[in-house]
Amino acid sequence: MIIYNTILLFVFDLYIFFALRSSGIQFAKKKWFTWVWWGYSAILAAGVFISYKYSIPLMYRSIILVAFFITVVCKLIYVIILLIDDIRRGGVWLARLFRKKGPSPVVEKQEELVEEKKHGISRSDFLLKSGLAVASIPFFPLTWGVVSSAYDYRIRHQKLYLPNLPKEFHGMKLGQLSDVHSGSFYNRKAVLGGVEMLLGEKPDVIFFTGDLVNNEASEMRDYQDIFAKVKAELGVFSVLGNHDYGDYKYGFEDSAAKRKNFQNLVDTHKVMGWDLLRDENRRITMGSESISIVGVENWGMGRFPKKGDLDKALQGTDEDAVRLLMSHDPSHWRAQVLDSDVDAMFAGHTHGMQFGVRAEHFQWSPAQYIYPEWAGLYKEGNKQLYVNTGFGFLGYPGRVGILPEITIFELLRGEA
Repeated sequence: MIIYNTILLFVFDLYIFFALRSSGIQFAKKKWFTWVWWGYSAILAAGVFISYKYSIPLMYRSIILVAFFITVVCKLIYVIILLIDDIRRGGVWLARLFRKKGPSPVVEKQEELVEEKKHGISRSDFLLKSGLAVASIPFFPLTWGVVSSAYDYRIRHQKLYLPNLPKEFHGMKLGQLSDVHSGSFYNRKAVLGGVEMLLGEKPDVIFFTGDLVNNEASEMRDYQDIFAKVKAELGVFSVLGNHDYGDYKYGFEDSAAKRKNFQNLVDTHKVMGWDLLRDENRRITMGSESISIVGVENWGMGRFPKKGDLDKALQGTDEDAVRLLMSHDPSHWRAQVLDSDVDAMFAGHTHGMQFGVRAEHFQWSPAQYIYPEWAGLYKEGNKQLYVNTGFGFLGYPGRVGILPEITIFELLRGEA
């Protein structure tokens, strides 16, 4: 990915640089502009390589990655604007090439010059200059999303009505965390504050729905003691997400290093006191009634691993009134869960793409064009799904509009 993104940035730089040099923008023709343009990109690419290859403080790594991400986004927008103009000019050139009748090239050139003089600026120069302003727009919200929103944890309270819920469980509080991605953190104090917010709600049981790390179990070294504080009277139950298997670090093939890393991750759950469910279930009993907590390994669509075995995980739950399923990827719901005996599923994975709008009665994110169920509560028939937008962040170390989430459910007997 580093090689790919660096090449992509280099292609953007070439395209934009020569477009600016051929325009009427005077500063782009100066020698200092060449040094600044290519020097910045070289330093940025070197910083990204160093942040990946070597152990540097997370704060510096985050600054480098933020700069790289925002730079690529702004330049991508500008490239699109330039492409639109090049396509327009290409169309004009083809039209003139195949036109049988019309003014001579000399006349056409004279008309073009008259138009430029009349309006003061050609269409191409207008697009180049206005495009600079448009391309700079994302810089401000993306920067603000890092400064103010990366750790701006919000508690979302959600009533969850279950017709078959035993009376003893009516009013039970269930907390959900998802997508910690500890390898992205650089502020222990802020993370601790988020965990304390969860504990302040005093949930009876807590679910963690996957992606504890980005790539390696060692990412939890500085945060294991914080998440070990996550406790609940009826237990803390967890499942694995696609990032927890080490595929993005060690590859998708089996290896000794990958197995060791995975075992270290499993042990981390155990050391923290979390009950990791790998195609398993647990029974919670209150009085003479019980419900099942079910957890599957990651099951995702497309390139994401399909490791979960739902049938195996549900074995032995026939006598329980309600089955609550933890499955990291919400695409599992439509693929398998709707045809099962599961009453409610709890997922994460999407992050709400860390960008969008989420209000009381309206929400939007680019994530919805990939996942039909991407944030909040969904119902179909007697089945329900809740998608948590995540506690941490990945790639872009911030959030714009879609804030980090801690969900507190109140289980209620009956219909909504």
